[in-house]
Amino acid sequence: MSEVRRVTTGAPWEERFGYSRAVELPHGLVLVAGCTSVVDGAIADGAPYEQTVNAFQAAFDALKRLDLGPQDVVRTRMYITHARDIEDIGRAHKELFDAVRPAATMVVVAGLVDPRLVVEVEVEAYRQHNREAGKSA
Repeated sequence: MSEVRRVTTGAPWEERFGYSRAVELPHGLVLVAGCTSVVDGAIADGAPYEQTVNAFQAAFDALKRLDLGPQDVVRTRMYITHARDIEDIGRAHKELFDAVRPAATMVVVAGLVDPRLVVEVEVEAYRQHNREAGKSA
């Protein structure tokens, strides 16, 4: 691959604010934009655990368009609105990534774009390219 690939999902914010859901760089790094608990175009407010699962599922859907999956994730970031939700959000992260163990960051922020949202997630994934035996990248 020699060019940047971009994935859009049709979410109204992508066009309105001028961004891609995911971008794959030529050497295999994939960046997925912030994802929240939006299902079928509407905010699926709910408990922090469920919002976290929904948000990561949106990221996984973007990765799938690039033929990648949760096993390819190397870093996650979770922006949360209340420190009291750390355990529920962390539990969802563990269930989704326990076998993968990406580098992870969780930060408490003042708020998200809608007050019903309690978590926004970003993921970075890496596509391993086939390498000739004995050569390093």
